Amino acid sequence: MPKIEITENLLTHFAGRKFSEKELEDIAVVAKAEIDGRNEEEGLIKIELNDTNRPDLWSTPGLARQFRIFLNDKEYCYNFFSGSKETKEYGSRVIKVDPELKKIRPFITAFQADGHEVDEPQLLDLIQSQEKLCWNFGRKRSSIAMGIYRADLINFPVHFRAADPDLTGFIPLGEEKKMSLREITKKHPKGVEFGWIVAPFNKYPYLEDNSGNTLSFPPVINSAHLGAVKVGDSSLFIELTGTDLNSLLLAASIAACDLSDAGFTIKPVKVEYPYETSYGRDIVTPYYFQKPVVLDIDYSNKLLGEDLTIEETAGYIKKMGNSIAVEDKKIILNPPPYRNDFMHPVDIVEEIMIGRGMNSFKPVPPEDFTMGKLSSTEEFSRRVRDIMVGLGYQEMIYNYLGSKHEFVEKMNIDSDDIIEIKNPMTENFEILRNSILPNLLNSESVSGNALYPHRIFEIGKIAVIDSRENYGTSTKNYLSLLLSDREAGFNEANSHISAVFFYLSMDYSLKEAEDPRFITGRCANIIFNGEVIGISGEISPQILENWGIEMPCTGVEINLDFLIRS
Repeated sequence: MPKIEITENLLTHFAGRKFSEKELEDIAVVAKAEIDGRNEEEGLIKIELNDTNRPDLWSTPGLARQFRIFLNDKEYCYNFFSGSKETKEYGSRVIKVDPELKKIRPFITAFQADGHEVDEPQLLDLIQSQEKLCWNFGRKRSSIAMGIYRADLINFPVHFRAADPDLTGFIPLGEEKKMSLREITKKHPKGVEFGWIVAPFNKYPYLEDNSGNTLSFPPVINSAHLGAVKVGDSSLFIELTGTDLNSLLLAASIAACDLSDAGFTIKPVKVEYPYETSYGRDIVTPYYFQKPVVLDIDYSNKLLGEDLTIEETAGYIKKMGNSIAVEDKKIILNPPPYRNDFMHPVDIVEEIMIGRGMNSFKPVPPEDFTMGKLSSTEEFSRRVRDIMVGLGYQEMIYNYLGSKHEFVEKMNIDSDDIIEIKNPMTENFEILRNSILPNLLNSESVSGNALYPHRIFEIGKIAVIDSRENYGTSTKNYLSLLLSDREAGFNEANSHISAVFFYLSMDYSLKEAEDPRFITGRCANIIFNGEVIGISGEISPQILENWGIEMPCTGVEINLDFLIRS
């Protein structure tokens, strides 16, 4: 979960009041946050946010805004947003987008903030907010990268173009000499860290003003001239580039509201696209794009277990800073411009619960007596687990979510049957795993210094696309094991499979198979009652190379559901 560090004085400034330690702990619940620690000498407070769907709370202004709204029961309005029916005045502030960026880094949003001098605490908080948005919400800058510049030095229009990485260069932050874009990806610390995002492309994203002055090489590094914001600057230009337009619009809205709360006047910027987007070719940002969500009062009361009137319900929703309209027994909620986490009426129910107060709900004891016990699946899994430990294997436990890079690219398989998360917060958790072997190989890739042989296994779930199921997917219970040793081979792994089936009092057979993950001729399907229930084989050298493993490995996967049903 995201963690931020704020100064107590800055929180007091934005919230309009000082909180005692107890008051801060109590009000933090409104933001689904917890106080993670204090540094009394430096006046710092560490806060852990327990909701990744609220990036607007990952800054001091955002956190204080939620506190103010809740305590004052007041909706805060911002008048600088454009929308589908109204466009704010943007003057000469225009960004022109190169058509070649459509397949590289297609989207950009921006605005200007004037009229307030940045002091050191505010600048540090702004940088922290920038880092949290880009790292957590922006998937390590791959889908969102944010740049802050000295607006008074920029000559509009700004050009967002695809540049030749060898012929285009500038002096990046932290350097004193000019470097080409390609040199930056190889030699500059930020280039080494984030260059992988643009590495697959022949041209790189590049921002410059109309005079040819470099703003940045997004998503990697700003220029040392326009991008060197310092304490005392009073005119800022903020841009965000990336691959998902809605996420960029939301991040820009959050940054604009934060700077507005800090005392800046927000001035919109027009972005001219040469290709169609979800909101047309010309978008004036900050842009309000959120859709209304409708809640039925009966649905809300059923989930909450309370008999609230529609007036009470509406009051709790408004107490969280939402704009609403009431029609008969329905409430229509229009989210604030800095929030986009209302995806279903149940999200409004959660808002009611927080607005009323978590402690106001009285616990209801269960009326029926029930006695818990292990499911048949768990009992069988424990039998198999005991057998594997007895064979000298070490049990591993992994996440069910993973990255496409590890589960598809490194395994040399197609991604057609991979279940992808629609809105992942990070690329490390973007798909549901369809196999346990990549997890085991990942462990082996970092265990080269451990004494051989290595024997590891996991009994866990995988998910695959299945058109026969109502939801189009099915979840299966699998045993997967990996044997790594200089002499590890198919025969040794098969002896361990035989032991498992022997102790389960079951029979099986093998049939030669082809699988891109295994060596041809050293791979076989595992057959049980005439059904293919798994596979065993020596891992392909190419797969081992992909994972950086130097020792031969043999892998086995068995669908336990077939055995449980027998």
